[in-house]
Amino acid sequence: MCGIVGVVGHYSVASVLLDALTALQHRGQDAAGIATLDKRKIHLYKANGLVKDVFDESSLLPLTGNVGIAHIRYPTAGCSQQEEAQPMYVNSPYGIALAHNGNLTNKDALKKELFETDRRHLNTESDSEVLLNILAHEIQDQHPDKLRPEHLFKAVEGVHKRCHGGYASIALIPTFGVVGFRDLNGIRPAVLGKRESDRGTQYAIASESVALDIIGFETIRDLAPGETIVLTLDGEIHSYTSEQAKPLTPCIFEYVYFARPDSMMDDISVYKARLRMGEALALKIQRLRPEHDIDVVIPVPDTSRTSALPLAYALDVKYREGFMKNRYIGRTFIMPGQEERQKSVKRKLNPIALEFRNKNVLLVDDSIVRGTTSRQIIQMARDAGARKVYLASAAPPVRYPNVYGIDMPAANELIAHGKTELEVQREIGADWLIYQELDDLIDACREGNPAIKQFDTSCFSGEYVTELEPGYLQKLELQRSDQAKRKEQKPAASVA
Repeated sequence: MCGIVGVVGHYSVASVLLDALTALQHRGQDAAGIATLDKRKIHLYKANGLVKDVFDESSLLPLTGNVGIAHIRYPTAGCSQQEEAQPMYVNSPYGIALAHNGNLTNKDALKKELFETDRRHLNTESDSEVLLNILAHEIQDQHPDKLRPEHLFKAVEGVHKRCHGGYASIALIPTFGVVGFRDLNGIRPAVLGKRESDRGTQYAIASESVALDIIGFETIRDLAPGETIVLTLDGEIHSYTSEQAKPLTPCIFEYVYFARPDSMMDDISVYKARLRMGEALALKIQRLRPEHDIDVVIPVPDTSRTSALPLAYALDVKYREGFMKNRYIGRTFIMPGQEERQKSVKRKLNPIALEFRNKNVLLVDDSIVRGTTSRQIIQMARDAGARKVYLASAAPPVRYPNVYGIDMPAANELIAHGKTELEVQREIGADWLIYQELDDLIDACREGNPAIKQFDTSCFSGEYVTELEPGYLQKLELQRSDQAKRKEQKPAASVA
């Protein structure tokens, strides 16, 4: 999972891109990068680390120009080595820098094709480099004497024909501008915004509307599935939607966990969707245990707070903050390596014993993926004096890998894979485990935009909206296991 942003403005954009990246930090903690365009020259700086650690005054000053793109990275493919930080750059044709959020499910076939047919060399294991080179080849294949929007539309059409999976990307091209495009199903998010200045209209494309809010841009709309937006250096905007485009099928896990609650995605308020998730969970609890003995509802901060509040209200039970969160520890879900995640839970959360002592506590979390965090938190509650510890998940059981850019681990590392809910309950040590129903989750999100007929629910249902190559899930399991990531991990240099 990553975050992207691109701006075509009338003033220096480096600090604007930096602010947008800071707003998208929740989408990745591994690396950050900015590429700007000043006349014909692309300036690029990227490194491993949080935004605040990667960029300072000395690294921002050389990033001159009124046009630029930026990226925040969490690795779902490849590894955490610095050469895989983005934006990535290729010098032909024209020079192209690209930032990408998502995952290509036919990466291996494309790598072979790029080498044997397109005669292009790849230097990393990142599917973003694959996408960049596919785009570059398709632009080159247009043989334009002068690059025009229609050439880019045809080039991205070629990308859609060759690349399978979920992706939202922005590319920076000297002498031309910024190109943004979204996969044919609209799995990964992308939103278009604008801001008026004394020199005219400025445009931006970002993963989430919150990034546009922070930099003072008004959200215009989400990119449609298969849509390409071209923002030229002279302030023009051009749009084309692929004839291959399919009905909008956004990733439902964005609403469960990844997106910030103050974002709007595909005309759905993430905050409102999470409120409705809590209401649906409360109805399920009332249906299963109308005479429940819950004394207090306590969220696992931060993502689950929005769901926990209406749940407590509907059950007529006290809502309390029982865990204090260390703000300087990142999101444990997107930390590479199980050992690091386990250590971070105790560093991150500290229970307030008075809220647990001699009470039947209902903990509310956004989801249960590996189960290790849930097990630790339940034990914390017991150690703080809870009489009984129940756990409610705002999402259904995660039983299958996500192949479209969210690092759901190997299937055998998912605690619910191949297990009943009762077996999961026993394994995490809860007195009662309540999962959200998938239909209720879908309804909670769809109520914000009834025009959406389908969501990508693959990590819950095992139903993938795009074609997968034979054996792909087995390969993915080998690549995404924590054991595989430990082997890949190498010390990274401090400068890009």
